[in-house]
Amino acid sequence: MKSNKIILLDGGVGQEIYKRAGSPESQTLWSLQIMRDNPEIVVDVHMDFINAGSKVLSLNNYAATPSRLERIGMLDNFDEIHSLSINLLNAAISQSNFARSDLSIAGCLPPLIASYTAGDRRENKELFDEYILLIEQQIDYVDLFLVETMSSIKEIIAVTDALNHFGLRQHISLTLDDDHPNLLRSGENLVDAIKLLEMKSADAILLNCSCPETITSALSNFKNIEIPFGAYANGFSSVKDLEFGKSVNVLEARYDLGPDEYATFVMDWIDQGARIIGGCCEISPEHISRVSDQLHLKGYKTMKLGL
Repeated sequence: MKSNKIILLDGGVGQEIYKRAGSPESQTLWSLQIMRDNPEIVVDVHMDFINAGSKVLSLNNYAATPSRLERIGMLDNFDEIHSLSINLLNAAISQSNFARSDLSIAGCLPPLIASYTAGDRRENKELFDEYILLIEQQIDYVDLFLVETMSSIKEIIAVTDALNHFGLRQHISLTLDDDHPNLLRSGENLVDAIKLLEMKSADAILLNCSCPETITSALSNFKNIEIPFGAYANGFSSVKDLEFGKSVNVLEARYDLGPDEYATFVMDWIDQGARIIGGCCEISPEHISRVSDQLHLKGYKTMKLGL
């Protein structure tokens, strides 16, 4: 029997911050710059996701990897940026009407050089070492880590090895080729990635930052696995125009994926067995609120992600 408990994540925190800041042009990583210049925007975004029903809240540090920061001359700000992201999320929780004990804070382990690419040619040890730095920076302040937007098996191996080094649970999200839903963006088979994560005893496998239609199609690959799984899609019309080193602010949002449409996709994923749900880029607090409402109308209980 399928559980009536659904873990509800938040949505596209970075994109929401960017829109509320007036979509500024920036030569730096805009979501980080806004956090430094207009911290109140970040607090408000976190609070709106909390009020929408999110039980698992993400730090605004997706872009703050040593590799990305070094590329734009901000590596010396690594500690500061991560500390700020933690402080702002905690401020949002303290200003909300929800108890800290009812929510989970998720540390972020993203792609190290860029999203949607398998172009990191470094040796596994270099990737492993960078993930170790990211874990060490966040581990004392978070309840769990979400590994997000993995495009290749090489990335999966490096990040799961780093998590194992600390004895941490593995919640691993994969991003798929929207033209070929059974492939990672590297061209490797989704089935092979699932088998690898089963072998590594992952605690959850998710699909993220792909079109919702892509995820709907790909979830058929999860029918016979014992590991909990879930999904959180993006709301981009396409990611093909994103070049290496560019920000996702060059991408366009879909106009046919409002809260009702997104909630319809989510309920279908739940019917297929998904039990961890949320949203990625362009999925707003309004989307998450509608999902939360639909879940409760259907008799589901939303909850945080346990240790």
